[in-house]
Amino acid sequence: MKKIVAIARKLRHDLTDAEKYLWYCLQNKNLGGLKFRKQSPIGKYIVDFVCFEKKVVIEIDGGQHAANKAADAIRDEWLSSQGFKILRFWNNEIMQNRDAALQKILDATKIN
Repeated sequence: MKKIVAIARKLRHDLTDAEKYLWYCLQNKNLGGLKFRKQSPIGKYIVDFVCFEKKVVIEIDGGQHAANKAADAIRDEWLSSQGFKILRFWNNEIMQNRDAALQKILDATKIN
């Protein structure tokens, strides 16, 4: 467990441009008053962003995820089994239309 926490800490300092762009809107309860955490461990996985109150995980995927679909599916299945809803966005979706992504996130948090 200590190893995954150390990795998460490092990832918090090495956000991608798309993650930084989205985090600007999620931090400090900026989105609907919801508390999000970045690069947070859940079980043996580290998720990009999570709102534990609403059990919503947000993943921002770059090109490497096209090759990792099987691993992502296993991860998503486990997270879903723990009660989390997973929202996936491509980097370009965040960079080109962040407002639409934010609306999808808000919509997902209202379902719970």
